[in-house]
Amino acid sequence: MNKRQIYTLALGAGCFISGAFVSKVADTKLSVSIVREAQKLIGLNFTDAQLDSTLTDLEEFQQSYELLRKQPLPNSVAPALAFNPIPVGYTFEKQKAKFEVAKPSNVKLPKNRDELAFYTLPQLAELIRTKQISSEDLTKFYLERLKKYGPTLECVTTLTEEMALEQARKADKEIKAGKYKGILHGIPFGVKDLLSTKKYKTTWGAMPYKDQVIDEDATVVQRLQDAGGVLVAKMTLGALAMGDVWYGGKTRSPWDVNKGSSGSSAGSAAAVAAGLVPYAIGTETLGSIVSPSTACGTTGLRPTFGRISRHGAMALSWSMDKIGPITRSAEDAAIVFNAIHGPDGKDQSVYDVPFNYNPSINPKKLRVGYLKADFDRDYGFKENDEATLAALRKAGIELVPIELPDLPARALTLTISVEGAAAFDELTRSGRDSLLVAQHKNAWPTIFRAGRFVPAVEYLQAQRVRTLLVQQMQEKLKDVDVYLSPSFASSNLVVTNLTGHPCVVVPNGFQKNGMPTTITFMGKLFGEAEALTLAKFYQSITKHHEQHPSMDFASKRKS
Repeated sequence: MNKRQIYTLALGAGCFISGAFVSKVADTKLSVSIVREAQKLIGLNFTDAQLDSTLTDLEEFQQSYELLRKQPLPNSVAPALAFNPIPVGYTFEKQKAKFEVAKPSNVKLPKNRDELAFYTLPQLAELIRTKQISSEDLTKFYLERLKKYGPTLECVTTLTEEMALEQARKADKEIKAGKYKGILHGIPFGVKDLLSTKKYKTTWGAMPYKDQVIDEDATVVQRLQDAGGVLVAKMTLGALAMGDVWYGGKTRSPWDVNKGSSGSSAGSAAAVAAGLVPYAIGTETLGSIVSPSTACGTTGLRPTFGRISRHGAMALSWSMDKIGPITRSAEDAAIVFNAIHGPDGKDQSVYDVPFNYNPSINPKKLRVGYLKADFDRDYGFKENDEATLAALRKAGIELVPIELPDLPARALTLTISVEGAAAFDELTRSGRDSLLVAQHKNAWPTIFRAGRFVPAVEYLQAQRVRTLLVQQMQEKLKDVDVYLSPSFASSNLVVTNLTGHPCVVVPNGFQKNGMPTTITFMGKLFGEAEALTLAKFYQSITKHHEQHPSMDFASKRKS
């Protein structure tokens, strides 16, 4: 049995020839010997007689593949299946409270304008509200920083300067006319370049799509603009939402420009950390907000699955993709999240659940857990994480040990391989995956090809185990409101991306090499408010989030 024959059956169509697929289904007639060898790929051992009985169905499946592949399926078309993160017995909060944050007092324009780059959203809003600075001037300020520092960090795909200045002038007119919309009115922001925007390219960070224009605003972009926000830049992402390598280079951390910013929300985190934008939008499937926030020392919110519409966002994994803000502080994240969450009638996975953020709540009334066994292990960030736990205890927070379900969560990550292979089916079969910059063993071209070998039955079995994981997480968290986890030295990142639980990742110190570290505050399903409240409290008793990199990093970059 030759390799070509095995691939012919296992892929269900197309042969793998010289690194590229051809679209024609197998030119080799199926036989028992072909199927006998192919079943070894998936650990089956049917008899020859049993296999012979399957040949007619397998040939019909091949014909079905041919017919289905003639149907155009843009990335925006989702499967007629949706992941349900809601465990049996779960009840939603129904009462919606008014969203409020305290106005900062005595906010003044700094004499050193570079300090303005690191003001919080409430501080910037107060400057605009009190007309100490116009939206247009603030927008020009950030555009200048993007032009000055963006090339060194390689964090921008497209400056939206013309549109930004138009939006800023519109905001100034509205504010002057007494039509102030709130904290985000007139404040610049950036978005990860997998969110579509009118008039400007949406490149997905990938060479095959670097000139792609999707002439519509993603729901998140539209909602921020409706709140008066000013879009100044599309930020880099690792190609097709993995890593920090994109078609134009490698995005850098401003703490050490000789190191990558991780990914895939690479540009969003780097730009916020360097004060090139006050906040930016990122996405996460399996760490793409948590990881770059760690590399860049930002605060990141990964919301509950089903909280924010993904309409207009590139799909990688329909059952795991999530959109969230990357900011300077937990309260900034709450402000942005408040503007973008909720149904839009376009993304059918979104739930209508209130977000009742209450920064004045006594954090000592929250039931706080921590993953004791994980924190007790030896790992790279241990010293800083121990200091975080100690600071919370000293402030009167009782930490209760909890543990995660004992299920093979890592095995369930085949979900991304399968769904990603489907999302980028045409890219793979056309051979255009060879245009991606990364072509190593663990890069998308290989992952998408491997994903085609996962049988539908095994994919569905994985989702059934995922149902058990969702249900067991509900049981594990029944006695806590929030819990703490190491950002990486734990299975928590994998488990909770699969179950859809929200997290707030915050800086909590530095490594010996000067790079930031983070710790993760986990919420219950739709429990962003509690996680953000506790994270804000932690940031009020520490000042790690107020640290920012020296802006002489450009001179330190090695060629």
